[in-house]
Amino acid sequence: MPPRIDDLAHEVLSPGDTGLPERAAGLTVAEFLETSPRLGEFWTPLTVLDADAMRRNAATIQAWAASKGMELMPHGKTTMAPALWNLQLEMGATGLTLATPGQVRTARSFGVSSIMLANALVAPSALAFIAGELADPDLSFRCWVDGVGTVEAMERGLAEALGAETALPRPIDVLVELGAPGGRTGARTLAEALELAERVAGSPVLRLVGVAGYEGSLGHDRSPAALAAVRAYLADLVALRDLLLDRGLLTPGGIAADDVIVSAGGSAYLDLVAEAFAPAIAADASAGRRTRWILRSGASLVHDHGFYRGISPLDDLLVPAMRGYARVVSHPEPGLALLDGGKRDLPYDEGLPVPLGIAPTLTGAATGDGARRLPEASVTALNDQHSFLRADDPAASLPVAVGEVVALGLSHPCTAFDKRRWLPVVEHAGSDLVVDLVRTFF
Repeated sequence: MPPRIDDLAHEVLSPGDTGLPERAAGLTVAEFLETSPRLGEFWTPLTVLDADAMRRNAATIQAWAASKGMELMPHGKTTMAPALWNLQLEMGATGLTLATPGQVRTARSFGVSSIMLANALVAPSALAFIAGELADPDLSFRCWVDGVGTVEAMERGLAEALGAETALPRPIDVLVELGAPGGRTGARTLAEALELAERVAGSPVLRLVGVAGYEGSLGHDRSPAALAAVRAYLADLVALRDLLLDRGLLTPGGIAADDVIVSAGGSAYLDLVAEAFAPAIAADASAGRRTRWILRSGASLVHDHGFYRGISPLDDLLVPAMRGYARVVSHPEPGLALLDGGKRDLPYDEGLPVPLGIAPTLTGAATGDGARRLPEASVTALNDQHSFLRADDPAASLPVAVGEVVALGLSHPCTAFDKRRWLPVVEHAGSDLVVDLVRTFF
């Protein structure tokens, strides 16, 4: 029987669970939480989640997407935490997006029944797994293809996995992925995408259900050039849907009871996705035609103090729901302190941690705005296990003592969660009471 979310409360904690208090070893998660643990017991470095902020963010992005006529299938690879997936699904998400077959298998093990694999599926072993899962009539699964070679690899892999005597329970639903020159994956032109769609339509084991793509690889800021590139790409994505409809490659009869899918949207340009989709959504309504316009924003659940705070159009609505903590272990110069968290512990690929405040321990004010404010200071570099905290003014001293704890705003949730097996959760930013442990599956 597959595990359930509730089963995670019965997992036994061990000394190998980084950051947890020593006394947690040997207790189940539920037993440990019954003791009302406080953050001050946890070992630094540490990443902490805010339950109230996550609930607010999940409700906010869900309501925003619905107001634009879109569904939300958030990208589960951001957290790889079934408990947080469940929160998003309870808030109204119509499924999960995932990035690898292994992530799909994890989601299926927790009973997720609506999955989009935003990637190609070509490994014979993974195809065999999906073929078996398709026997479940409640499973709605679709993946992406971006070239004829991908289609051929899927057909070969399925033939290898199933053999001549076993039939696929039903075709695998696929979306044609549109890319752009200089971008990531995806057919590079509309002509290539059309050729691919025609090839899928002729496959005995695949079923064409829509188009998809990722606009986030075309820009990294909100410069006019980046916005223009994203807008042009999204216009092409909608045009591809229309082209496939005109050619009869996407018809209600061809995809049974399902609707045509158009999917885009990371967490950086979702306003441009809504802008590009809006005329087509209105036209569909006027024509009595239904298309599922699916947004995949994953980072919106926890937001951040760095990359997404700077680029997200919803920064005024979302609040950072994750925070790092690291302890001062060396103060070798007046303007320099070394913290005990580094690249192994904190995300750094989309910006370095941002110092928010300092407190002698992780209790009480250390989690909220009551933490003692730092003077002008920045994290300037990370080693594997150290952060360099420097005064912004080279002539200024840094009033921190060895043993004090620095609260850190983090950047890029997608590389924050993979650092820990269990992440403590406080009820809100002003609390030090740990109310949950979130289990990740990386």
